[in-house]
Amino acid sequence: MSALGTRAVAVAARWLRLPAVGEVPEGTVVELPGRGSTFVVDTGAPYDGAPVVVLLHALCCTGLLSWYPALAPLGRRYRVIAFDQRWHGRGIRSPRFRLEDCADDLAALADVLGIGRFVAVGYSMGSLVAQLAWRRHPERVDGAVLAASTAAFLPPGRHPRLVRAASRRIARSAAGLRAMPPDATDRMSGTDATDRTDGTGEWALRQFRQTSAAEIATAAATIARFDSTAWIHRMTVPTALVLTRRDRMVLPRWQHALARSLPDAAVYEIDTGHAGCVRASEVFVPALLAACASVTNRCAPERRPPVR
Repeated sequence: MSALGTRAVAVAARWLRLPAVGEVPEGTVVELPGRGSTFVVDTGAPYDGAPVVVLLHALCCTGLLSWYPALAPLGRRYRVIAFDQRWHGRGIRSPRFRLEDCADDLAALADVLGIGRFVAVGYSMGSLVAQLAWRRHPERVDGAVLAASTAAFLPPGRHPRLVRAASRRIARSAAGLRAMPPDATDRMSGTDATDRTDGTGEWALRQFRQTSAAEIATAAATIARFDSTAWIHRMTVPTALVLTRRDRMVLPRWQHALARSLPDAAVYEIDTGHAGCVRASEVFVPALLAACASVTNRCAPERRPPVR
């Protein structure tokens, strides 16, 4: 394997040493009129009137890859929707990638599924989409859970060359990962093919390969320019933050700055890195459940889940 491929394996290993995938819910392709089609998983309501949470995944991922450890625990309390966002997985393809379009896709999907209001739950890139969904469609968003999130990545005035350089590095790593041999996921998991029988690494790699390196690089450059600092303090719906304390992608100081901008937000800090939503799911999922409960319990009384 080339030096680039070796580095890409090291990067990918942080994601592909994963908990067993078990049974993944079946999804379906949904057409969003005038926008395109996307792959959607809908757990259905566990009881009449259950709140709806829509899960928004991270860069490079699919809805399933970011959220599969959390689907069953969340599904016992909420109707859970997860879908592939624009330019990712089996999501919408378009001439350009804009986070605003991703937020509008979310509202359009809710229309198609007959969902009036929902709680937007986003991880990393998905948390930026959740912020924009509230800003652009406040009548639809009951609350928000923002995990590994920030209001901005670059200080004002930072040169766009930094953005382009970072996106190129991400693209090179993604290209190396896509070129890995079939048994690489077993090596990254510290096992050989005779020891690894659950197929989780191979499943995760297939999920990852649904998004091209070029798409990842363009999306990364767009994400790096995101800045909600001028308006995020006006977010009036119930919010909760899950802070990833050892995150090297979305730095903890950026996450704490966002928390200070949302003084009424519930904050749940966990000792994980950026891939903690999957690699440290035993820590992340309980924090996510607590964050979702905090938000839904502060929603309008008619949309609160019953005590169980």
